[in-house]
Amino acid sequence: MIVQALASALALAAPDVGQDTQAVVATAPAATTGVISYPPEFFTASQPSTALDMVSRLPGFTVDVGDSVRGFEGAAGNVLIDGQRPTTKTDDLEEILRRIPANQVVRIDLIRGGAPGIDMQGKSVLANVVKKQGGGFRGVVALSNSIIYDGRNMTGARLELSGDKAGRAWEASARYGMGVDDGAGEGRRVRSGPSGEPLIISDVDSEGDTNQATLTGSYATPLFGGQAKVNARLFNDNFKYEEINRITFPTLGREGTIEHYDEFQTELGGNFTRGLGAKTTMELIALRKDETQDITSDFRADAASARFSLSRDTSETIGRAVLKHRPTDQISLEAGGEVAINILESQTAYAKDGVNVPLPAANVRIQEDRGEAFAKGVWRPNSKWTIEAGLRYEASTIESSGDVSLEKSLYYAKPRLALTWSPQPATQVRFRFERVVDQLDFDDFVADSSLNTGVITAGNPDLVPEQAWVSEAAFEQRYAGAAIVLTVRHSALSDAIDRAPVFLPTGVFDAPSNIGDGTKDELILSLSVPLAKLGLEGATIKGESTWRRSEVTDPTTGEKREISGLRPLEWEAHFTHDLPAHRLTWGVDVYSAWRETYYRFDEISTDKLKAFVVPFAEWKPRSDIVIRAELQNATNRGFRHTRTVYDGPRNTSQVAFVDDRDLQFGRMYWVRIRKSFGG
Repeated sequence: MIVQALASALALAAPDVGQDTQAVVATAPAATTGVISYPPEFFTASQPSTALDMVSRLPGFTVDVGDSVRGFEGAAGNVLIDGQRPTTKTDDLEEILRRIPANQVVRIDLIRGGAPGIDMQGKSVLANVVKKQGGGFRGVVALSNSIIYDGRNMTGARLELSGDKAGRAWEASARYGMGVDDGAGEGRRVRSGPSGEPLIISDVDSEGDTNQATLTGSYATPLFGGQAKVNARLFNDNFKYEEINRITFPTLGREGTIEHYDEFQTELGGNFTRGLGAKTTMELIALRKDETQDITSDFRADAASARFSLSRDTSETIGRAVLKHRPTDQISLEAGGEVAINILESQTAYAKDGVNVPLPAANVRIQEDRGEAFAKGVWRPNSKWTIEAGLRYEASTIESSGDVSLEKSLYYAKPRLALTWSPQPATQVRFRFERVVDQLDFDDFVADSSLNTGVITAGNPDLVPEQAWVSEAAFEQRYAGAAIVLTVRHSALSDAIDRAPVFLPTGVFDAPSNIGDGTKDELILSLSVPLAKLGLEGATIKGESTWRRSEVTDPTTGEKREISGLRPLEWEAHFTHDLPAHRLTWGVDVYSAWRETYYRFDEISTDKLKAFVVPFAEWKPRSDIVIRAELQNATNRGFRHTRTVYDGPRNTSQVAFVDDRDLQFGRMYWVRIRKSFGG
């Protein structure tokens, strides 16, 4: 009934099918390929400047930048460039699309439910940005400025240069930007006793600032009968957080926290593709990533002090080879392998009132050697069905030295089956059944802290990856210029990773741990509706909403609860109105409020962030100049952090206090001027 009601609403709002001349099928007929091609004319009214502007306008599609995991196979986003995935893990997919000028895009193919010759990277839908060849030298200069409600001024600048001639292409970019932490702000902190009586009342004044600089470059050229591309990236981030707590009850006092976070990343990647006959292609990928992080956090009060420091070096080396074979137009086969070496070296120190406090897994060196072999196949037996099947087998060895000495080997088979049924060109039903094995997060292996809230988290190198058998069904209905996608997903979890206590002679600490089996259910609704029939020519509403329900067994209490940090509901909605006669686009972006709850052995903490509303206007006085203005956080949203702390483990202790911090962050006024030049 829900789907029928939404489909009826789409039919009312969408223009007649016969009037839609902007979206055309890449290879006729649509039901034969499952690919819809959107030429540049489809986006003309919105005056896009970059490929990201264009991809963001695709009906029924939302950009997924991928997962931050080790290895290459599992970290894919849902956008391809000329049929290939970018050979990078640290360069954000949206930034890559932002560097492609709109006038260099031939078309964007929306690949729904799989197609022969396309590696879907585990996604149900992919967008493929097809670029023009040639075009000569071109570039972009952009300057931005943001005025923060408290008087801070944040500037940004970027320079992008590229060229393409005789099959050789190069790109270079430099970006610098200042930013703020909108989870900080000003507000009241109240600590209450078990009966609600006030224990501490204070006024919080906090702010976080960051300075980021990025350099990227790439070069592609014909080589040895194929095509080779190398890319590099340098990134530096300096973040500072300051907080002052002015205590007004029961006596006057003062607490202060200062945190510094410095990060430096380098990445070098390469890709070589070559045809081996008319039906076979070979692809080789190599990637090296290094990262250094230094974190210090100091807490000072009238009669107490604490200091936490963390120095961490990580590296990742990846080699990957893939062989793709297309025996017929209806069948494509793929096989290959990937090896990855990941190394973490971490040194952690924590002192309270000048006395060193030992932490579990404070100083460790961890190396993971991982290999994966895979085979995949896509078969389209007729115009209505697409069948995709694959099997990946992963083997890894993890060795830890230092405070924790261990060595273990892990083996996982990961089968996948996906079916797509297209009874009509505008209707598609997709099914997926897959075993998903998460990558272990190196952040879970080492200790961490939040001194302004008093939470110390221990590290745990003795983790195994969380596994899930995932069942998914999706229904997609398209009208002219409109789309609805409803997805239902169930995950049966084993070795779920959450929080559990670690007992040491110096005390009990919270740590990431495998806590057993669990479940996770998700309902995802994606909607894109043009409003021409409602009298708003050129206006569109686009949005996505995700409902989540989960269940695991709490390792402290033995009771059922939700998974820590999993948001039960989040959504976003975007209204845009194109006025091409005035070279103007205006609209409003709304990002929903959300809640995250974390369950530690001696406390339950909840974070709540209110809705983020951004009215904007973009004016293009000339074809080479774009001026954009945004009123960020128009509703003055705030951030609330509530901790319910117990005297000891939650199953045997009473509530000691409830600490509630309600911080408000004001509006930001942001403007950017972008100038393009060249071909």
